[in-house]
Amino acid sequence: MARTLGIGKQDFEKVRKENAFYIDKTKFIREWWESEDDVTLITRPRRFGKTLNMSMLEKFFSVQYAGQEALFRGLAIWEDEKYRKLQGTYPLLFISFADVKEITYIQTKKKICRIIKALYNKYNFLLENDLLNESEKKDFLNISVDMEDNEASYSLKALSDYLSRYYKKKVIILLDEYDTPMQEAYVNGYWNELVSFTRSLFNATFKTNPYLERAIMTGITRVSKESIFSDLNNLQVITTTSEKYMDCFGFTEEEVFAVLDEYGLSLKKHEVKTWYDGFSFGKQKDIYNPWSILNYLDKRQIGTYWANSSSNSLAGKLIREGSRNVKENFEVLLQGKTIIVELDEQIVYDQLDEDESAIWSLLLASGYLKVKHINTYATDFGEWKQEYELELTNFEVGAMFRQMIRKWFNRSARGYNDFIKALLLNDVKGMNVYMNKVALATFSYFDTGKSPSEEAPERFYHGFVLGLMVELAARYVLTSNRESGFGRYDVMLEPRRPEDVGIIMEFKVQDKAEEKELSDTVDAALKQIKEKEYETVLIEKGISKENIYNYGFAFCGKKVLIKKG
Repeated sequence: MARTLGIGKQDFEKVRKENAFYIDKTKFIREWWESEDDVTLITRPRRFGKTLNMSMLEKFFSVQYAGQEALFRGLAIWEDEKYRKLQGTYPLLFISFADVKEITYIQTKKKICRIIKALYNKYNFLLENDLLNESEKKDFLNISVDMEDNEASYSLKALSDYLSRYYKKKVIILLDEYDTPMQEAYVNGYWNELVSFTRSLFNATFKTNPYLERAIMTGITRVSKESIFSDLNNLQVITTTSEKYMDCFGFTEEEVFAVLDEYGLSLKKHEVKTWYDGFSFGKQKDIYNPWSILNYLDKRQIGTYWANSSSNSLAGKLIREGSRNVKENFEVLLQGKTIIVELDEQIVYDQLDEDESAIWSLLLASGYLKVKHINTYATDFGEWKQEYELELTNFEVGAMFRQMIRKWFNRSARGYNDFIKALLLNDVKGMNVYMNKVALATFSYFDTGKSPSEEAPERFYHGFVLGLMVELAARYVLTSNRESGFGRYDVMLEPRRPEDVGIIMEFKVQDKAEEKELSDTVDAALKQIKEKEYETVLIEKGISKENIYNYGFAFCGKKVLIKKG
């Protein structure tokens, strides 16, 4: 009989006592313990079992779970007598920042202090004897939601001291979802304030803490060392490209196929692989997201379960508001191709608005992209650089992004759809009417540049191109800013069916110093298409000149003029 699925269960004790669905990841305990790393940071995308694994470590090592061997009996770790003797032998602090999602710095600091206060409350028994002197008891009682920064930053180190004295053993510290407050700080504009507070807290807790045995932090991203880890020279960082713990988070293909057999879904292996395979950690390929697999087992049908399990607003914001180059690269990814970029796997949140490599780093860490190949080379100046060949992780992620792009145009859905119909019917008058409706409704949505008057048209039409790609993908191969003839066209639609025409679009912003009327601008766009011979690529693919339509688009503010050449 198949086990109860128990979707969303993150407490290891509850999973085991209720005999809920569980894939044995206890070998992670051995691998981590034998690494002897002082402080380990492990980054994995959301819903990959980070919290469940941290809960597993808590139940294994914590003195509060001494004698709970039944939780581990029958699992891989219990086969080793050495580890059976380790169970329940260490004082342990388990902290989670998963719920720290406040909109201001003051609220965030209070939420973190509230978490620390709740932790202290668990150990009130330390006040009941002479272990602490009067000054220490006073400090203990002063821990509060409103404590000063210096009290908060020292609080976990102090509690480690008290527990190590009580149990006569150094403390293990587990911090889950450490970067959740960081992401909220970036989105809500209080990054610098939170960085200062977090740096002090982490320095005292993980570096200058003589009462610390070992520690693990988990999160989605590797926040840059310069931001909050500048003082931690004892930090072992494990990212999605690292080879440590490669199969300890997520399900391997062997595990997934065994589960499909267990639930009577053996004939669905190809379907499941097509949609959900694609994550990779280190050299371990064919990793599946647990959330998608569990939901598929429960509902017995394909869906975008992981991709829609929480907000994708940050990823969408970075693409929608990104530069022309970001959008062009994303167009390539949506076509199922790869891009090659330089990036640093450290995330510098306060550079996301300026540094394209930081955007790709975030999308990689978050699980939207995967690494196909890394090329490391030395420059002429003796510097080492790394080029990452990236692609969308799997079909589910691609489907999620396509849904997201459609929603960008929801506010002008009728006008947008009517524009596409007019385009396919060669109805230039209709195209002008509908395009101006679309531009009026959506222009400001993409108008996020530091110099909006200059960057808005670029951002708008590349967002528009992404929308076209989604709507017309079945009929056209859509590309932008590619070489053809003697230049680089803006947008080209290459027909997949012989009965469809090829389409070339050129976009121009009116330069009022040279072009008196918007009609002059659109004529210049059409002239460029002709002089640069952009149709060359389509002709080489067997499309006759008569079946190639050229359109010039001229922008002035939120006004658009379209003309066919």
